[in-house]
Amino acid sequence: SVSDLSDVRPSDWYYDAVNHVFENGLMNGTSDTAFSPNATTSRGMIVTILYRLAGTPDMPESSWGYPYADVDAAAYYGTPVYWARMNSLVTGYSDEQFGPNDAVTREQLAVILFRYAQYKGMDTVTLEENLTGFADADEISGYAVSALNWAVGAGVLKGTGTGLAPKANATR
Repeated sequence: SVSDLSDVRPSDWYYDAVNHVFENGLMNGTSDTAFSPNATTSRGMIVTILYRLAGTPDMPESSWGYPYADVDAAAYYGTPVYWARMNSLVTGYSDEQFGPNDAVTREQLAVILFRYAQYKGMDTVTLEENLTGFADADEISGYAVSALNWAVGAGVLKGTGTGLAPKANATR
């Protein structure tokens, strides 16, 4: 249980979120006694969380398509990587490379979550402008503007003081 984790305390701002993902099997600890909430999140971790959130859909291996040279099908993220590709949530850098251990930035996370929301049929239309109040809004990559606007408006992503830190790594 989350009470066994030495690095997650009830007074932490993320306690309820960690408890939710831990108790619902969306995320595991990094050991039997640690969650590592401030550790960097990888591409493999993100697709695994979303795959579990989607109910670990059956994936016949015949439909996986071309293999990624850097994705071991037996790894914890193996099936989720191909599921994410098949559902246009996350693509590889190329037909051969996915980068499962590469860190995910905050803007990349917003794009992935935006695509997942669309996959689930959620309303992702955001008419209001939610990014102008952030001092670093001009640092947002063009491909991520709509997704970040949605993520901020929906309360999925918050700023870090006066900035949004779009290029900073997302943490667990």
